[in-house]
Amino acid sequence: MMNESPLCRKACSETRMPFDWSPAVRALADKLLAFVEDVVRPAEAEYYGYLAEAPSRWVVPPVMEALKAEARRAGLWNLFLPDREHGAGLGNLEYALLAGIMGRSPLAAEACNCSAPDTGNMEVLLRYGTKEQKARWLAPLLAGEIRSAFAMTEPDVASSDATNIRATIEADGDHYVLNGRKWWISGAMDPRCRLVIFMGMSNPDADRHRRQSMILVPMDTPGVRIVRPLTVFGYDDAPHGHAEMVFENVRVPKANLLLGEGRGFEIAQGRLGPGRIHHCMRLIGLAERSLESLVERACGRVAFGRPLAEQGTVREAIARSRIEIEQARLLTLAAAARMDREGNKAARREIAMIKVAAPAMALAVIDRAIQVHGAAGVSADTGLAAGWAAARSLRIADGPDAVHLETVARLELGRWNDAKSTPHRA
Repeated sequence: MMNESPLCRKACSETRMPFDWSPAVRALADKLLAFVEDVVRPAEAEYYGYLAEAPSRWVVPPVMEALKAEARRAGLWNLFLPDREHGAGLGNLEYALLAGIMGRSPLAAEACNCSAPDTGNMEVLLRYGTKEQKARWLAPLLAGEIRSAFAMTEPDVASSDATNIRATIEADGDHYVLNGRKWWISGAMDPRCRLVIFMGMSNPDADRHRRQSMILVPMDTPGVRIVRPLTVFGYDDAPHGHAEMVFENVRVPKANLLLGEGRGFEIAQGRLGPGRIHHCMRLIGLAERSLESLVERACGRVAFGRPLAEQGTVREAIARSRIEIEQARLLTLAAAARMDREGNKAARREIAMIKVAAPAMALAVIDRAIQVHGAAGVSADTGLAAGWAAARSLRIADGPDAVHLETVARLELGRWNDAKSTPHRA
């Protein structure tokens, strides 16, 4: 994995300057940065070394539980939840700062119990779950005792449009019967995964946005079957992983339904906004680490009689990377601030913009770092190749670029048409 750069603490401190963070948030960010750099990153070699030597990829390296225990002791736990009873009580803008720091290590979010899809699932349970559902599922998730998955995407339909989902949820007495094939179910391969939130069609004759429902399905329910693990550019992302799953005549009590029949699309939309902010800020943290790796390599490597850092193309790569990171950071923080001020719906244009801009930025920065590292950059030794694969997948996850570009264009055209139709006042 990429080594720590002496630039990291200075760079992270500088990125907080444009915003009026409270002293409490600044202190929390400093504590989190120290935890990530001094505790989490040094543990990466042990974590991945354990996986390399284990008889199965689907085991949890013991060091992760040690990291989680340390995070809890330090008060760096469930930072994503705006609910003060269960989390840190932070707004989107405040948490965005912390998510960027956690993006500096692939282990940091899980160590702080802030990793997807658990974050989104916990938010769903907190917002929509019954008292009984929260007691059974939310409590152990908040404690980091179990993991969970979210089953929406299907191989046979364009699942970026959630109204296309064709898996079924049919009432049968006191139960629902579930049938369908799902894939790219992140987290389902994890041996700690105990719960999957399943989205399916329950009301086929209703309005297209009222046909879907969501229901809680214990992973050990008869009829729930993992078909295979899926890889991302050859990476299995073990032990968390991504799975193709079949749900065949799965009987689940009606008490497991979330919010009510026909409310699945509504829940899905509420779940995605904050998650996209989290993804984008973690990508910015990944890009920061990649740029630091690029600079360190450029300063320490000599080619054709000169350090790489003195060569024009490398200097341009450094400059462009810094510019693009700051552009993406400011756009993402602006989106988070608008979500705090006006709500997720009002910020949908900004959310769509960052979902396109942040992955593209991360890919460009990581690609430059790979180029400067040469053959080492495409190996598993630097972590750059794995970072590139992760960033590329986020141009699809939580909606592909085309969907977000359509949203931005539609809203921009709407603004134009509204302006034309508004009488001009002299």
